[in-house]
Amino acid sequence: MGNYTLLDEFILLGIPQTQGLESLLFVVFLFIYFFTLLGNLLIFTAIVSSSTLHTPMYFFLGLLSIFDMLFPSVTCPKMLLYLSGQSPAISYKGCAAQLFFYHFLGSTEGCLYSVMAYDRYVAICHPLRYMLIMKPGVCLSLVSVSWLIGCLQSSILTSFTFQLTYCGPKHVHHFFCDIPAVLPLACTDSRLAQKVGSINVGFLALLLLFSVCVSYAHIGIAILRIRSAEGRQKAFSTCSAHLTAILCAYGPVIIIYLQRTPNPLLGAVVQILNNIVSPMLNSLIYSLRNKEVKRSLRRVFHSLA
Repeated sequence: MGNYTLLDEFILLGIPQTQGLESLLFVVFLFIYFFTLLGNLLIFTAIVSSSTLHTPMYFFLGLLSIFDMLFPSVTCPKMLLYLSGQSPAISYKGCAAQLFFYHFLGSTEGCLYSVMAYDRYVAICHPLRYMLIMKPGVCLSLVSVSWLIGCLQSSILTSFTFQLTYCGPKHVHHFFCDIPAVLPLACTDSRLAQKVGSINVGFLALLLLFSVCVSYAHIGIAILRIRSAEGRQKAFSTCSAHLTAILCAYGPVIIIYLQRTPNPLLGAVVQILNNIVSPMLNSLIYSLRNKEVKRSLRRVFHSLA
């Protein structure tokens, strides 16, 4: 250990096999990032400004919009900087912070999807007791637990990753600091950290996805019992946007962390879908599939005009 020179920075190599496309990628990702921030900010503004949307369902949707602005902001600004010709170096502490907040926001948002599924379950399966069950205190408790799980998960993953010694090489074969890209650079045995990372991320993702499936299984049974086609359509419309967002969120996570032999290019493409494209799609999904949000957005645009 006495001959080791500990790293004080890493070099992000970006998206594999995209050399020479930096200018094009900069324009594309800048547009997507800007549209993501704008779309989710408009949804959040529409929910806050409309008193008819001050319900548990839209409270959770407003929080989801905040997460969809913060989540890509962990990785996208740094990526845009080095795509524009700036230094691709990131400090050791900056790398650790990027990994922590990526998993903190990602895990918390995953928990929030499960909370939203439970909210839809109560609304459809127990409509007469909905406001009694989903009281403001209960909603805040569910959100607090989601934040706590996200913080605990990211703390475990970050501590296991950065308790290892990093003395070279320092080139991260990815566009941001994530566990599969950073661990191969460790000078000490990283097998335990790899197992902890794969098990923790995979287990939490599958557990949350299972909770969503349980909620929607009960919802599906309840919808089938509705006699009128109009009633079934209305019940389904309140869930379709959420289901679409869940598929966009969980698919990439499961692909990345449960593959036995990581593929750098596939991993980068899937991470781009998860980090940048999915938060943008959420704003489109919820604004286009939700009549109340569309009405509130029109009022926002009229007030700005």
